[in-house]
Amino acid sequence: MTMQTSNQQIFNNWGIVAKGWYIACASSDLTTGQAKSVVICGQRIVVFRGQDGQVRALDAYCPHLGTDLGIGRVEGNWIRCTFHHWAFNQAGECQDIPCQTAIPASAKVQAYATEEKYGFIWVYPDRVAPEPIAEFDELRGKALITRADKAFERSCHHHICMMNGIDAQHLRTVHHLAIVMDLSLEQNQSGRQIDFTMQGTFPSTTWRERLGQRFLGSTYTYSMRYADGCIGLLTMMKHVRLFPPLHMIFAYNPIAASDANHRTQIQPIYVTADRPGILGWCLSQWLLLCTRLAYYLLRDEDGKIYDNIQFNPHVLLEIDQPLVQYMQYVNRLEPSRWSPFSSGSGSATSGPTWYPKAKLPESHV
Repeated sequence: MTMQTSNQQIFNNWGIVAKGWYIACASSDLTTGQAKSVVICGQRIVVFRGQDGQVRALDAYCPHLGTDLGIGRVEGNWIRCTFHHWAFNQAGECQDIPCQTAIPASAKVQAYATEEKYGFIWVYPDRVAPEPIAEFDELRGKALITRADKAFERSCHHHICMMNGIDAQHLRTVHHLAIVMDLSLEQNQSGRQIDFTMQGTFPSTTWRERLGQRFLGSTYTYSMRYADGCIGLLTMMKHVRLFPPLHMIFAYNPIAASDANHRTQIQPIYVTADRPGILGWCLSQWLLLCTRLAYYLLRDEDGKIYDNIQFNPHVLLEIDQPLVQYMQYVNRLEPSRWSPFSSGSGSATSGPTWYPKAKLPESHV
C-alpha cells in the first residue's frame, strides 16, 4: 500500500512532525509499575509499564483538569491520575471515576503505539503504527547487542543532519577522502523507508586513502536506510577485507522552542549481533568499539558544518542527486498530529519556501 502524498512541504519544516518512531526514553528507565512523562517532538507524553511488563503511551494531561499523568500511579495495566484519581487504560479511555459511576464519553486521552527495540522505548504518533521500527537486513531475526552513546544536539533541522550520510561531495572536502561514489537507491512499498547504497574505489593520494586501501581493499561500500525521515540506519564496511559490516543507528527528535532557536537531539546507537560463547562476546564488543571509533573519526568534522548552516540550496549539481531524492522522499511522508503547524500556510514558522527554486539537471528533477 502506497502512502498518500502530503500537499505540505515537510522537508526542513519545523512546523511539521512526520509520522514515525521517536525515542521516549531508555527501556531501563521505566521499571514495572512506573510512569514517566517525557517530551517527544514538543509533545508531553506519559509512558508507563504495566504489571504485564508492556509499555503504554498516552497524552500526558488528564482530560479532567489537566494534571500530568506522569506523577500518577500505575494500577495493574492502568494509570490513575494523582489529583482526582481518574483511571485510564492503554487505549486512553477512562475506566474509573471515584466520585461517580457514569463516565463521560469525552473522558479519554490520545493513545499511541509503542515498541521496545535497541534498548529504548519508542512512540509512534498514532494509535497504531503501520510498520515496526526499521531493522538492518543483515541482523534481521538475530539476537542483538546494543550500546547507546551520549545524545547530543545540533542547531539545524534533523532532515539536514540526515543528509550527511549521502552527501558524496563532503567526503573529499570535509573528510579528505577522494572517493568517487556510485549511488543505488531502493524504496520499500509503503514509501516510508528508502535505502541509499554508495560504492566507490579507494584512491591512493592521501595517507587516509592509502590506509583504507591497505586494510579494507580497493573498494568501499556503505549504505543508509532512512525510515520515516526520523531514523537513519548506517551500515559501514560492506564487502571489505578484515571487517564484517558495522552497524549504527541515528535517532532524531526535534526539540520545540518558544523562539526561532530550534534544536535537534540525536541519539547514536551502536548495534551488532549477539554471538555465542566467550569468543563471540569478545568479537561483538570489539565490533561495537570499532563502530564507535569509526563514527568518532568523522563526527566532529561534520558537527562543525551542521552547527553553522542555514540550509538554502539555489543550484544543485549532478553529484547532489541523492540529496534531492532524499528531499523528495521526505516530502512524500505523512504529517502527524504532533505537528504544531499543519495548515501549510507558508509562514516563516511553518517552513522554508526555497525548495521549489532548487535547480538540478533536468534528467534528475
